[in-house]
Amino acid sequence: MQRIHFSSADLARTRLRTSAGPLVETAFAAVLLGRGVGAPYAGWRRQVSKRLPPPRPGQGPGADELVRRAVEYGGATDGTPSGPAASASARDTAPAGPSRGELPDIWRAAVAPYWDKVLEYLEADCEARGRAVMAGGVEQLLSTAHPRITWTSPVLEIPGGPDGDVVLGGRGLVLTPSVFLNHRPGQLIWPLDGSGRPTLVVSAPPRAHEAAVLWAEPDETTEALGALVGQTRAAALRVLRAACTTSELADRLGISPAGASQHAAVLRRTGLITSRRVRNSMLHSVSPLGLALLDGRPARPANGPRDARREPLTRAAVLPAV
Repeated sequence: MQRIHFSSADLARTRLRTSAGPLVETAFAAVLLGRGVGAPYAGWRRQVSKRLPPPRPGQGPGADELVRRAVEYGGATDGTPSGPAASASARDTAPAGPSRGELPDIWRAAVAPYWDKVLEYLEADCEARGRAVMAGGVEQLLSTAHPRITWTSPVLEIPGGPDGDVVLGGRGLVLTPSVFLNHRPGQLIWPLDGSGRPTLVVSAPPRAHEAAVLWAEPDETTEALGALVGQTRAAALRVLRAACTTSELADRLGISPAGASQHAAVLRRTGLITSRRVRNSMLHSVSPLGLALLDGRPARPANGPRDARREPLTRAAVLPAV
């Protein structure tokens, strides 16, 4: 049993985040692939097995080691870069280092094809948790984090993990749901150097009707868009159908604000989004060219009839590989 101790300062600094990021979700997916899965994941496992050989029992690193590598090589979950490589979400590939050959293949085969749908699911989950905060404050959020996680003020008890006490020391806590965390109700992630804000990832498995949407076979347009611009930028384009700021984009994608800013800059330079400053924030929205790419339509001139000689959009808007 892991026990997290909160002070009044910790409660005041506790917040929600859409996702712990693509690398951490990939680590949880790797653990799930090595275990038996229930009905919510059967369709996912069936599709992934066509792209990735199933792991042998006992093969590869354990759950905690995979998560440690994800955090070390992908940056802290609070958005603070750490380790010798940039976040995989900012490069659309898993990082170099000891995890090569494990997390990269699993990301491409088991997580990337569903990443935009996973983000939509996690965002809806966070909205529901946000309503709990509005109704009963942060303590209501903690008491409803997971059926097996117990809140007895000022201590949050998490079964199924390491035994011990964790004192937040005024840093607060980031609480974020996970689709692929299934081997325990929650996992506390904290960089080994103790920097940054600790993140509690809680299991949020889909129900049957949600799983049917999450694991629907990716259509050709979705796969082509991800191959063209990268999975994270493809997800950013979909998010930006509704305008949002850089920090909002980062939260919805589960990446750092710096990573979101870099992706937005590339998308803006290629004409796929537009950005304007509103006070101290940059507000981004998808452009007509970006909408055409999302919808799989050929590009059209801004004015006048369609030019039959114009190059197809999928060739005109190629982005550099990252």
